[in-house]
Amino acid sequence: MPELPEVETIVRSLRDGGQFGPSVLGRRVDAAYVDWPRTIAEPEAESFQGLILGRSITAVSRRGKHIVLHLDEGFLVIHLRMSGDLRVEEAFDAAGEAVPFRKHDRVGLTFHDGYRMVFHNPRKFGRMWLTDNTRHLFKKLGPEPLDDALTREDFFIMLQHHKRQIKPLLMDQTFLAGMGNIYTDEALFAARIHPLTISHQISAEQAGVLLEEIRAVLQEGIRRNGSSIDWAYRGGTFQNEFQVYQRTGEDCPVCGTEIERIVVGQRGTHFCPHCQPLL
Repeated sequence: MPELPEVETIVRSLRDGGQFGPSVLGRRVDAAYVDWPRTIAEPEAESFQGLILGRSITAVSRRGKHIVLHLDEGFLVIHLRMSGDLRVEEAFDAAGEAVPFRKHDRVGLTFHDGYRMVFHNPRKFGRMWLTDNTRHLFKKLGPEPLDDALTREDFFIMLQHHKRQIKPLLMDQTFLAGMGNIYTDEALFAARIHPLTISHQISAEQAGVLLEEIRAVLQEGIRRNGSSIDWAYRGGTFQNEFQVYQRTGEDCPVCGTEIERIVVGQRGTHFCPHCQPLL
């Protein structure tokens, strides 16, 4: 957490304004606060605090699970990892006093108009990069699952090039960028594919169905602003639509068979043994 739909929801909020605060577009950084220097992966934190000053945000986009703030000079890339979160808020109270940062606020960028963007990072796993070029950060990422350029035929060929269990392969960011535990379980269920199925054994027809179901669950996740299942991400409702994820022991919504949980690639994995037989 968060996965592609949650990150996309945050990107849209930062760009257009929404549940995470007003838009950051056009705002110029006038001050930088760093509480945990290791949050800044590039450059060193001290250099970051000087280099970020005076730069304005011109656009916001996403690559995989990365949030990309396009600056008038360079890029600020943010990866929330396990528990990271962003919010945009007023930096000063009615009396003009600076609003104190909260516990676990690791980085704060105060803008010229009195607002600020805060990186809340309790477990300290999240990272930020200030860079002139993002190529070195994204060169190993796989294709975007929602990119129309990724065809059913291409996806089938990708699967044929590997002999791995399909669940961990889909979650491998070098294979497909943005997939995580929740949406992989849901997509495999929708495609009726067992999570232990070896990728090169999947037929061209199955591959096409799987790609379409991956896109369907991601798009529905985005439409519902992601999934809110713990304190690390808030505001989504896709958790109300789960078919198998975290429904161990409950009836399958299709056939009524009890949903099972196994561990695949060190991740809890949920599936219906009847709808998703291991062939």
